[in-house]
Amino acid sequence: MSAVVARASRLLTGRGTRGAGDLTPKPPDAAAILGAMPVPVMVLDMENRFRHVNNAAEQFLGISAAGLAQLRLEDLLPLDNPLFRMIEQVRDTEATISDHDLNLESPRLHKRGITVQGSPLPEEPGSVLLVMQDASAARALDRQLAFRGAARSVSGMAAILAHEVKNPLSGIRGAAQLLESSVGPADRELAELIRDEADRIRDLVDRMEAFGEKPIARTAINIHRVLEHVRKLAQSGFAAHIRFQEMYDPSLPPVWANRDQLVQVVLNLVKNAAEAVTQDGVHHPEIILSTGFQHGMRVAIPGSSERLDLPLFVAVRDNGPGIPEDIRPHLFEPFVTSKSTGSGLGLSLVAKIIGDHGGLIEVDSRPGRTEFRLHLPVVTERDADQ
Repeated sequence: MSAVVARASRLLTGRGTRGAGDLTPKPPDAAAILGAMPVPVMVLDMENRFRHVNNAAEQFLGISAAGLAQLRLEDLLPLDNPLFRMIEQVRDTEATISDHDLNLESPRLHKRGITVQGSPLPEEPGSVLLVMQDASAARALDRQLAFRGAARSVSGMAAILAHEVKNPLSGIRGAAQLLESSVGPADRELAELIRDEADRIRDLVDRMEAFGEKPIARTAINIHRVLEHVRKLAQSGFAAHIRFQEMYDPSLPPVWANRDQLVQVVLNLVKNAAEAVTQDGVHHPEIILSTGFQHGMRVAIPGSSERLDLPLFVAVRDNGPGIPEDIRPHLFEPFVTSKSTGSGLGLSLVAKIIGDHGGLIEVDSRPGRTEFRLHLPVVTERDADQ
């Protein structure tokens, strides 16, 4: 790919080899080639000014080509970012260099885990061609496959607990109820404590049983009705004093999903967002629900040669303090939580449900902004015939 990009860049800068009398077919327009490429491509001059960017680069940086033409790279990133060292190495060695897992972070840009390839342009001394690839979706899918394996372990554990714990637990709870009616006030308090703790353990086992491998009954679902239902539930209860903002794409097709499970997923995410924005130090707490259509998101179905399109996304964003950095890589693993009273099963169950639907979940978090994004399959002709 880099060879194609470099060739197009040479054509773009007017350094092609076509002579005046050359009757060979005219090469495709360089700007059209770069513009059609799905990865961000940019050319920097000797002073790190943006000489050219393609459409993907505009979207990646969140700035139009006209705006970037007035900027230098240091206007977007601090000078101590490793990207600058890589660019200088490309200029010094006049060789192509690749760097992986770069974090491009500043007040204007927030991209993590980016792979960057830099190549010199011999016809333009000092100019560097940068090709960037965001592999976050692929890494998220890899993590979710691992989390599904962990979820199966939880499922096996739940089956054992249901058999070995729930039966004697019912006996303990029944005995505690009998004691409540036949002891004095001081001992009655201890009997109530036994009953309450037995109920808590039973609820935990019930939540773990939700990880079981059960077939999903799916139908065509209007995702906006699901979101509206969750918003009403939230605002009538735990999120009564939180401002909600809705940014929906009304033209979205139906989702192929189980409605009750989608409600459970979105309600869990909204509840977590509500808990985040009600912490001390958060002014004007807000939760944003958004939907959209994103072309080109495809993933392989595990154990199959088929590939699944995931063009529809649902996002739940809050302006809370963000997720602690040490927890983010393990966020969807069972029993991982930053809450003092949490079990660490909520997000793990969310990831399992989305995975069972053939979807993908991503999270992007920093202070003041946390967003969970669900990528979901839409109804196909084959689904409609079922």
